[in-house]
Amino acid sequence: MLGQVVDVGVEEGQHACRVGSPGTERRRSGEQQHLPGAIALTEGHVEEKASELLPDKGAAIVVYCSNAACGNSQAVATRLERLGYTGVRKYREGIQDWVEAGLPVKTGA
Repeated sequence: MLGQVVDVGVEEGQHACRVGSPGTERRRSGEQQHLPGAIALTEGHVEEKASELLPDKGAAIVVYCSNAACGNSQAVATRLERLGYTGVRKYREGIQDWVEAGLPVKTGA
């Protein structure tokens, strides 16, 4: 299913390993927001860092970025699939939807 990453909603996003594309959502204060427990992984570092950060290639992984207009999560998801990860999903609506659902976020690094 390479290149056909399935989109998921906020509920599934709460129950999987989350991979965020850092720098995509910033508060007015300049602090980064991310989902609790998320692993930061940029498109340019997937091949270098994935095996260390995500050792289980069959685990449920949900990638996200700031909102539906952001393409970073799709790029990361595609690279993970190319490396053999089979449980990759994309939270298309991103952190914006998460916040609007009233769910907690973390700020800072």
